[in-house]
Amino acid sequence: MKYVDLRSDTVTWPTDEMRAAMAVAEVGDDVYGDDPTVNELQEMAADMMGKEAALFVPSGTMGNQLAVFTHIDRGNEVIIPEDNHIVVHECGAAAIISGASLRCLPSDRGMMDPKKVERTIRFGIDIHEPKTGLICMENAHSTGVVHSLSYMEQIYSIAKKNRIPVHLDGARIFNAAAYLKVEAKEIAKFADSVMFCLSKGLCAPIGSILAGTREFIDKARRKRKILGGGMRQAGILAKAGIIALEKMTKRVCEDHETARYLAEQLDSIPNLTVFKDDVHINMVFFSIDRDVDPMYITEELKKEGILVNPPENGIMRLVTHYYIGKEQVDRFINVFGKLI
Repeated sequence: MKYVDLRSDTVTWPTDEMRAAMAVAEVGDDVYGDDPTVNELQEMAADMMGKEAALFVPSGTMGNQLAVFTHIDRGNEVIIPEDNHIVVHECGAAAIISGASLRCLPSDRGMMDPKKVERTIRFGIDIHEPKTGLICMENAHSTGVVHSLSYMEQIYSIAKKNRIPVHLDGARIFNAAAYLKVEAKEIAKFADSVMFCLSKGLCAPIGSILAGTREFIDKARRKRKILGGGMRQAGILAKAGIIALEKMTKRVCEDHETARYLAEQLDSIPNLTVFKDDVHINMVFFSIDRDVDPMYITEELKKEGILVNPPENGIMRLVTHYYIGKEQVDRFINVFGKLI
């Protein structure tokens, strides 16, 4: 059975074109820097982000943690929204790997109060205080909300005034760019480093990119080796990433349209509150306004060939992607409506 999988856009499998290209990809040893396909991917990614250089890494979490590891000194403070991925979903890695102290600020779906950010910066002059070494943003945010360029510029300006680097978790930066109707580099320019995923909605099986200045990437390459991220004949994977950048980034708006359709259909089902105003990208969030066993929902849907994550704190998330169209949405709505 081929499931209708709405758990995430990470569940996409490579397209037939990707599989064929991967089979014949030219490869070399990337730790030596001589894998031509990896080099091509990195050059393409850097150009799309408007950065000097880029580095291919196995995962988005490694990309984010590598950025923190490269930017800061041990014991530095990282100013970050309390609900960002680095805080909530990366296993405390910043403390383990980088010796970072995360200064988590109140957040409105990933957005901090710029005035609060500026007041929170510390310079380590007082011997009791840590020094602020980095400020982090995330766009699109994991709530599915896209932040405006003006907000990002505000945070970046504060950072530059105080000589503090900014890292952008841009896991779904191409979704954010499609929503804002700009190129991804117009978002990335408000950060000194940016990470984005090739395996979230772009159908590549593995991999993310970290981009920044050439000096920063040279340092990150060494630290990638420390983290065990130095891959060998990685061109087989990089080839899928090249196709993802060339073709799949241009169609993410289709997933956004499907998500809006899904939200409208959910809104017609009684006992649900659908957060339609937050459907900026390919994510739909809603609450179930009656007592229902979360595991009952997931298990009954699975019996019908539909995969979803159980609700978290009463909120469910559904994610559209390349393999979810209106036909799959209608199938889900028919089954889910009967369950509710």
